Amino acid sequence: MEQKWEIRHKICMVTGANVGIGKETARALASAGARVIMVCRSRTRGEAARAEIIEQSGNDEVELMLADLSVQADVRKLAAAFQRQHEALHVLVNNAGAYFPQRTESADGLEMTWALNHLGYFLLTNLLLDVIKRSAPARIINVSSAGHTHGTIDFDDLQMRRNYGGFQAYARSKLANLLFTYELARRLAGTAVTVNALHPGAVNTNIWNNVDGLLGRLLRAVGKFYFLPVEAGAATAIYLATSPDVTGVTGQYFAKQKAVRSSPGSYRTDVAARLWDVSTAMTGLN
Repeated sequence: MEQKWEIRHKICMVTGANVGIGKETARALASAGARVIMVCRSRTRGEAARAEIIEQSGNDEVELMLADLSVQADVRKLAAAFQRQHEALHVLVNNAGAYFPQRTESADGLEMTWALNHLGYFLLTNLLLDVIKRSAPARIINVSSAGHTHGTIDFDDLQMRRNYGGFQAYARSKLANLLFTYELARRLAGTAVTVNALHPGAVNTNIWNNVDGLLGRLLRAVGKFYFLPVEAGAATAIYLATSPDVTGVTGQYFAKQKAVRSSPGSYRTDVAARLWDVSTAMTGLN
């Protein structure tokens, strides 16, 4: 049984931590006394967010590390640099993600939504897995979305070269987050490392900025009045990182701080195992 969980002085990494849900999660962890590593793509925006979090939390143990998580070389450099500087990692919050209305490719020649939203989670987690296991009890938290229910995994066209749609690509990546979460939880059974995923809710964040046309304008206008503020959107991630109530709980999907069922397809162990193998090949992991 995992010992009683206390977040104070724990080392926590949050990706996409300069804005939105990631920033609010990092702020809450710092306020609770954790040592926080913010992973951001932009030094300017990252430093500004870090300064704000230090001022508001009164905790100066907040560090910025730079990486574009859609670029596999960056992910590898990040993981190596972290392990040179830190001997433990107790909480990993995989949050960085984006929506791309038009098909574009990463520096590695991969469809960008897949590269960032899924392979970014997969590669970073696997590269840090040894230090996470040594730090146990530890927690891995993957930000997914209820949008996963609209996703499908087409292994014959993972790059979506034949028929790209922004929402389809996003939904597929969020389904992959869940398949990855459940498979990793199975692989880590008995290690005192838990792995859970979450739906943050319909949150008013800058992810909608990339939605073009009339739909984009509508989402941004409606979002100001009807979508959740980032504080509410981050609540479940913060709960999964800090609460003793989820001690030992693993392989679950949470919404509004409660475990809920995800789509039937997300529980396909055969698809999850194949996705793991394909993702391993796409990231060059042994």
